[in-house]
Amino acid sequence: MINDTPLNSQQLNQKTTEELKQELLQLTQDKDSQPLKQKVDFYQECLAPIFNELSQRNPYPQAEEQIPLILGVWKPIWSTIPFQDTLPGRLSEQSYQIFHDRGLYANIARYAPGNKLKLGWLQKLASVFLALDLIIVQKYQVEKGEWLIENIGIKQALRWQRFPLTINKADSWFTKIVQSRFQKAVELKNLDSSTAKKYKTALGATPQFEHLYIDNDFRLVKTRREAKQRASYTIAVRVK
Repeated sequence: MINDTPLNSQQLNQKTTEELKQELLQLTQDKDSQPLKQKVDFYQECLAPIFNELSQRNPYPQAEEQIPLILGVWKPIWSTIPFQDTLPGRLSEQSYQIFHDRGLYANIARYAPGNKLKLGWLQKLASVFLALDLIIVQKYQVEKGEWLIENIGIKQALRWQRFPLTINKADSWFTKIVQSRFQKAVELKNLDSSTAKKYKTALGATPQFEHLYIDNDFRLVKTRREAKQRASYTIAVRVK
């Protein structure tokens, strides 16, 4: 499967759940930065059968059962959510989903376009530039067997690229925002008008959210920002 050739249903059935999870991680390794259309095609042509097989093995199919499992910090490994790359230069290794036990969670990512430079002194020069850290705060709850999500705020911070956005820093930032009695608000002062408009539109959305598969360390998530929008898919692994 490492050569991106889809397995048939019989081959999928013969693999253990852990093997299927590892297949997905190997197939999507270093592919999250690909153009969205390429990722959507790759999902449809190669990943969908594995997602479908794992969804049939979901050990916690009821949303109410999933709440204790979801708490903590997760790293999205691969995703077809178009919204996450509205800004250029997202660093996937510094992107996190953090779920707290008070019905709040956050999508946090660092954006640093120059960080991808690989040419000696240019890469060193990029390290002294500022990066934009962006956090989208959301409410979550489960009602009648379904996850209900509400976007409630967006905040940002300019920080030096040389200091990575670690898991602990991201979690501390989220905690500080929550403790400040954060109200529904959006901070877009460092964004151009077109990008700011996209974020404002997203803030008013009530995303659909479903776990096709979840266990203590691995999640397959199906989302839609709006009912009419095509479904997006995310692979996430626990990091804390």
